[in-house]
Amino acid sequence: MTGPAAEPVPAGAPLPGPDGLLRCPWGLSAEEYVAYHDGEWGRPVHGDDALFERLCLEAFQSGLSWLTILRRREGFRAAFKGFSIPDVAAFTGEDVERLLGDTRIIRNRAKIEATVANARVAAGWEKGELDELIWSYAPAAGPAPRTLAEVPATTGESTALAKELKKRGFRFVGPTTAYALMQACGLVNDHLAGCCARADGRT
Repeated sequence: MTGPAAEPVPAGAPLPGPDGLLRCPWGLSAEEYVAYHDGEWGRPVHGDDALFERLCLEAFQSGLSWLTILRRREGFRAAFKGFSIPDVAAFTGEDVERLLGDTRIIRNRAKIEATVANARVAAGWEKGELDELIWSYAPAAGPAPRTLAEVPATTGESTALAKELKKRGFRFVGPTTAYALMQACGLVNDHLAGCCARADGRT
């Protein structure tokens, strides 16, 4: 005699990993994602340079898989001097050409030039101003999404943040990129209900 059938797992709901812990499905889709999902994504990030790095990487990710960026992150950090805003702001045309030949990064001229241009904008701000601006768009906490289908690609806050950054001279920052930044840097908590990274009390 068999027991009752197990309830089917809704599409896009948390899945158990090799350790038995439930995680957002994307966090199990590649080896590199597990550590990023568990220990970084959705954790609050502060500091102008740290947020500038994430903003730049999200822009480079546009049209690509985040895994492509994650696997090249150390190369990006080396190529862009740790994403120090003053250092990147000082890059010249020769630096842009150098970066176009650097196989450690995504060699897209428009994105490279936007990174340098954005650094020049941010370099003229007061210390902490980029951090304050980005975090001013953090929304009030809402209910945990139950499946990936409930996680939005953009929100009113991300649209407003992108608009303000563009108004101030930033490039390659649309509402989708802005929302990805908000997710990655903990302005919103989009770990699914039941995910170990949401339930561990750190997000």
